[in-house]
Amino acid sequence: MTTISAPTCSALSALDEPLPGTAATAPGYVCLEVPTGWGRDVLDGTALGAELSDELSARAKAADVRILFIRRPGRDVVRETRTVLLARTEPENTWCERLEITEPAELLDIVPRVVAGPAPGFGTAVQDPIALVCAHGKRDRCCAVLGRPIAAALTAAFGQDVWECSHTGGHRFAPSMIMLPTGYTYGRLDEDDSLAAVRDAGKGKVHAAGLRGRSTWGAAGQAAEIAVREAIDEFAIDAVTVEDGDEPIVRHRDGRAWQVGVETSELPARPASCGAAAKPARPVVATTITPL
Repeated sequence: MTTISAPTCSALSALDEPLPGTAATAPGYVCLEVPTGWGRDVLDGTALGAELSDELSARAKAADVRILFIRRPGRDVVRETRTVLLARTEPENTWCERLEITEPAELLDIVPRVVAGPAPGFGTAVQDPIALVCAHGKRDRCCAVLGRPIAAALTAAFGQDVWECSHTGGHRFAPSMIMLPTGYTYGRLDEDDSLAAVRDAGKGKVHAAGLRGRSTWGAAGQAAEIAVREAIDEFAIDAVTVEDGDEPIVRHRDGRAWQVGVETSELPARPASCGAAAKPARPVVATTITPL
């Protein structure tokens, strides 16, 4: 087994690892404002205590949602209430709501409601895209070093629609960003492309540079969607949907459809996170696009 090395996991990944198909799968999100005290894992008990963390973890798993911590970029702001962002990412059922709670335990009743279907009406509907930039330094230094400047630049441009967030999956692709409510996830974006990605989202478009995939789908579906979008030069957010599987089918709203062949390749071993043991990287790659 060949092993390669580099100063950080993100620098090493950037040598040869493709981005498509690397977004964490999450049809739904529950984002809780936690200004301070993040542990390595958001539900490891450090911030919320073991009992509440365990129960939230179980309810999130049952509802198929991902729980993230969020905070305002650049400073720790402790308030009497906490902002919560709720989102679903599926096409034709894409929504985001914002609300305020006083105690994290209130999420126990909220999380089970963030499932497929219409928005639950817990809070105010969010109209503009929300940018979540991973800055979870306790999880990986690349997220803090590379993510925080991007979050700061986006905040200067878009204000309250930008948050630093906890681990999004894939520190080696830092800086990493998730757009809500669509779940489109990005990696290795510089400041200019990060700004462009948020602007494009506001126009109903997917930004092509740095695109890792829509978290609605699994790795194969994400890779297939990006391959088709690039092949037909179509980046309107709602233009395509994916039928996930071993050979995903990507459908355009105009009636066209494509079956995409995918395969898992193997790259030389490298740490998935700074300080971790080296393991082979196995990206999912789209190989064929066949019109149906």
